[in-house]
Amino acid sequence: MTVISHLTSLIESIEKDKSIYYPRNFERRADKIDELDFHILDHIKTSIWDKGSQEDLSLLKLREERLKLSLEEIDDKLFHKLRERLLLGEYRQEEFRKLLAKYLDLNAGHFSVAAPVYDNLDTFINRLLCFDHVPQQQAVLEPEMIYYQKTPARVVLEIAKRCIFSPEDVFVDIGSGLGQTSMLINLLSGIKSVGIEFDLAFCDYAKVRASKLNMPKVTFIHADARRANYANGTVFYLFTPFRGSVLRDVLASLQKQSNSRKIRLITYGPCTEGVAREGWLYSTIPDVTDVYCPAFFESF
Repeated sequence: MTVISHLTSLIESIEKDKSIYYPRNFERRADKIDELDFHILDHIKTSIWDKGSQEDLSLLKLREERLKLSLEEIDDKLFHKLRERLLLGEYRQEEFRKLLAKYLDLNAGHFSVAAPVYDNLDTFINRLLCFDHVPQQQAVLEPEMIYYQKTPARVVLEIAKRCIFSPEDVFVDIGSGLGQTSMLINLLSGIKSVGIEFDLAFCDYAKVRASKLNMPKVTFIHADARRANYANGTVFYLFTPFRGSVLRDVLASLQKQSNSRKIRLITYGPCTEGVAREGWLYSTIPDVTDVYCPAFFESF
């Protein structure tokens, strides 16, 4: 089988899969879009330079692009409708979980001990919440500060599942980036959620998104985490936004807060190892060695 006939067969098999044209079948459609992007299109591009009829491959590339666009248009319409309902306050707490379960297999994901894992749930959440142009990171980071990376959505779901939040709790995401974790925690639990972000462009973007999605209990503060006001927080989250002396300074600030009330810390990533050594905290799970699984701590 030639390269052209092989690629043509792959595209035809996707075109003939009627299930992907139903809006509800988001995951199957997402898988096919990935196949078009990372298998078929890459193969076409490589083949155009290496071998085969350039004209036939160019036509095949155009066919692939049109198919991908038609599938993306289905998602565009789907997420436009979902955001309209989100704006009206229809998807909150249990209703939000039902929404996710309608379009995704929430039991299919897994955590990794080596690196964050992203899947179709992240694609869904990104399409739902990241509907504007995403800004580039603008802040000049100090050597111990780490470039922004989103928390995988399955990790946030696990946090919301494991934490028993009270209506009075205030969740504080230290290094909140584009604000996705803060918004998800609010959608899943209903509690007030605050993001602390060093990059002004990221902070402003998150504020606009929360406003456009009618989420008044989600706020974002542009601040250096070492000098932020943590007086109202009860549950603090860290996806390793910094290390070394910066992390120690922030933990010292949180320890001061624990002198007046009991607080909880949730960590993800390498910072878990440093937090686990803090004498004023104890782990509520038996093993915190897998740094890319969420870890949960409470103050004494």
